[in-house]
Amino acid sequence: MKMTFYGQFVAGEDQEAIKPLLRRNQAFGVGAVLDYSVEEDLRERRDGRSRTSAAEKEMGGAEQKEKQYQAHQRFGDHHGGVTGAHTYFYTDEAKCDQHMETFLRCIDASSGSSEDGFSAIKLTALARPQFLVRFSEVLVKWRRFFLQMATEQGQAGRAVLEMKLEVEKLQETLANLGIVTKAESQEWFMGESLGTSSTVDLLDWNSLLDTRTKISKPLLIPNRQTGQLEPLLSRFSEEEDLQMKRVLQRMDVLAKRAMEKGVRLMVDAEQSYFQPAISRLTVETQRRFNRNQAIIFNTYQCYLREAYDNVTGDMELSRREGWHFGTKLVRGAYMEQERERAAQLGYEDPINPTYEKTNEMYHRCLDYVLEEIKHRRKASVMVASHNEDTVKFTLRRMMELGIHPSEKKVCFGQLLGMCDQITFPLGQAGFPVYKYVPYGPVNEVLPYLSRRAQENRGFMQRANRERDLLWKEVKRRLLAGNLFSH
Repeated sequence: MKMTFYGQFVAGEDQEAIKPLLRRNQAFGVGAVLDYSVEEDLRERRDGRSRTSAAEKEMGGAEQKEKQYQAHQRFGDHHGGVTGAHTYFYTDEAKCDQHMETFLRCIDASSGSSEDGFSAIKLTALARPQFLVRFSEVLVKWRRFFLQMATEQGQAGRAVLEMKLEVEKLQETLANLGIVTKAESQEWFMGESLGTSSTVDLLDWNSLLDTRTKISKPLLIPNRQTGQLEPLLSRFSEEEDLQMKRVLQRMDVLAKRAMEKGVRLMVDAEQSYFQPAISRLTVETQRRFNRNQAIIFNTYQCYLREAYDNVTGDMELSRREGWHFGTKLVRGAYMEQERERAAQLGYEDPINPTYEKTNEMYHRCLDYVLEEIKHRRKASVMVASHNEDTVKFTLRRMMELGIHPSEKKVCFGQLLGMCDQITFPLGQAGFPVYKYVPYGPVNEVLPYLSRRAQENRGFMQRANRERDLLWKEVKRRLLAGNLFSH
């Protein structure tokens, strides 16, 4: 394995073994995003019982849930059908602490091996997936309630951030729905940021959620299907509040170590039913640690229909609060699984309908971030792409906008063992470019390797076609007697 597939896509077994490769890449101007790629076995507990059925029981209450956030026996294992990422599974809080220690060692290794390096972390390694799903559902329901009220105030069709609810009308709506009296809702709008304006936008609305969740009276919002009021936080228990604190504490520990070591922390994106919670927790960490520079990077998957809304919303929050926006843009790793799950559970496919639409979304999000870099210089982006057209688009826009590579506000990323024809010329030309460098013992990174194999089938097919075309051309020139002519 070390001489073949493992050697192609994995840097080595541990921090020491990967150093020669990192030094070699550094000599060509290529940095590293270190990723300890050991994975949990997702299918069985040690006692032989299925983890998915246990997760299924815990999730419960599916009839009140948004379909996307329901548990489902077939999709309890969030590993199946995933090609471009690796996954963890929750066993207990002690295991999350072990994963945190692993990530701390990874940060230390990044510090010692790569100038301006990154270390990758996954939130499903640091938190209970069931908690992330429930928290995601709460965030999505709260956002949909806002959009529903905006539509009722005649704002359908506007960009999400341009939707503004008039406070007076909003208070009337809340009172008419029986959610809160006008006197109670006035207390909602007494906060520093809300007391000065007569309108509320989505970011204001999201900040309200933080204060509302801390009161004992359950917050009721209307169910669009039934028209009945339902508790927004019906299943947020003390235990889940504790889990929220624990995951934020773990992220805090990792962010502090990253700052000490001069390493940036890349929070990977995951499935759409985890992602609202992952993004929210990442933004909370960015608010604290990205005050002077982008230390924490959030990942946005551009195959999602709502990618642009997510990028622009978080960017606007960073503007208002004055911190540095750090982002990695990817196309996405979970398409097959996302589509199958949406079809099985009967909710709208969250993925863009075509590859072209995903490309458009990627370039739209990227252009928005590049414009922000030009105007405010308080944003940084990693263009994580194997697509040559996307790289060329980025280089052209950087030149047009006057963003110089030496500012290190725009960097590029590709996976180890793939697309060296993009990575190394960029490094040699002085652009900040990074290889996503997985490492770990051979037998424990096999799940990662199996996905690289799947992902590379398309590359190999294209390579075979190119080889056949080249051979035809060689034969044609030999027969024509002009092998070396153009």
